[in-house]
Amino acid sequence: MQTISLAEAVKLKSILTKKVHELEEELRRVAYTTIEKGDSIPTPVRTVSTVEAELQEVRKDARTLDRLMYKANSENTVSFKNETVPLVEAIEWATQLRAEARLCKEMGASPKEEIQYGYAESTTVYKVALFEPEDYRQKAIQLEREAHKLSNLINAKNYTVTIAFNDEKYF
Repeated sequence: MQTISLAEAVKLKSILTKKVHELEEELRRVAYTTIEKGDSIPTPVRTVSTVEAELQEVRKDARTLDRLMYKANSENTVSFKNETVPLVEAIEWATQLRAEARLCKEMGASPKEEIQYGYAESTTVYKVALFEPEDYRQKAIQLEREAHKLSNLINAKNYTVTIAFNDEKYF
């Protein structure tokens, strides 16, 4: 059986998803025709059953590819921060690092103190940060670096791991 890298599988998954959407749209187009009363129904180039069969085949390939990718992501690991973690966990970890970096960036961009308008006419009200924005700005930079490093480790691993899948129909 032919093999492809996990990196190729990730790209192929995207292609299969797009192909499913295209075939669903085609199915909607070929499922109906408009004719005048008494005219014969034209014979389409591609029939509903032809498109349905192709759609089912692509969906099955997508499911198979998903299963193989999930298995590979569970069985293969990367080393990060003195830990060896399965790819599936590393992918989630990178996502979490990016989310944490976004939050820290937001907090790091906030002022230490700002006047709040519209609360009282005769009293000045301030919104005061109970943290140091600069610390969070620096933390965001570090978290982004870690996310990039982990993503690079995942991508590199994706090029070394292979799965048994025939992609000739799509490439």
